[in-house]
Amino acid sequence: MIIFGVVNVHKEKGFTSSDVVSIVRKLFNSKAGHVGTLDPQATGVLPVCIGSATKTSDYISGAKRYRAELKLGITTDTDDLTGRVLTESPVKTCLDELKATVQGFIGETLQTPPMYSAIKIGGKKLYELARAGKTVERAPRTVNISQIDVLEYNPDTCTAVIDVSCSKGTYIRSLCADLGRVLSCGGCMGDLIRTQSGPFYITDSIKLDRLKGYVSENRINDVLIRIEDVLPYQIFDVPLCLEKRIVNGNPIFVDKCEMGSAVQDDEMVFLRLNGKISGIYIRDGEYFLLRVMLG
Repeated sequence: MIIFGVVNVHKEKGFTSSDVVSIVRKLFNSKAGHVGTLDPQATGVLPVCIGSATKTSDYISGAKRYRAELKLGITTDTDDLTGRVLTESPVKTCLDELKATVQGFIGETLQTPPMYSAIKIGGKKLYELARAGKTVERAPRTVNISQIDVLEYNPDTCTAVIDVSCSKGTYIRSLCADLGRVLSCGGCMGDLIRTQSGPFYITDSIKLDRLKGYVSENRINDVLIRIEDVLPYQIFDVPLCLEKRIVNGNPIFVDKCEMGSAVQDDEMVFLRLNGKISGIYIRDGEYFLLRVMLG
């Protein structure tokens, strides 16, 4: 049986994203890869592509949403509570000031990735360099934060809970550190939950133990999401006479696909042969050109 699709995994604390992929790979006896990375202490939505769907991970994007604990008055070398404390300062902020401050981070902004991240510089991941006691220059990156809400604030513990909707590549740890800096008391991140990753939501996610149960009961289709239900591309059927061209990855004439002429240039589509998705294509003039072979 060829398994092809995405599982919306609810990652729990203590697992790395690679740990989750390894478990899923063994469960399904198929290649697998995650979409986006979560720190070991973070929880929540971690989509895992299985089989040929691993080729589509770069296409599965969209908004990210997090619920994070913001701890004010402390800075650490990792920008979260797992790190070594660098400074401790008094906190004089109030809920109204905090609500006003987070609004200043909405929109496009430059963010410097933390040293404890998986970004590679010179062929090495930043966290590997950080563990070796090294700090390197990191170029700021443009990220987009569409919404931040302060859900609660406890002045006794100097701890807030914030809900953040943002673009791919946004580091919530860096956001917490930046908020603390603006408030002149320092800050870092505590618990982190990813509640949304593109079209995947935490309400529909499944923990690994439960996933193992579905697999042992041979109920894979109950948790496997079809790639055509994940990516918002139109589907066009290719006549069987073009099977050889599809298999060889050749361009397909747009007018050979019913209603294909309605597709705009540079628009991505799925082409389907004999009831099965064959690949992701892009329109280029008279042709659909192959981007990702899936069949």
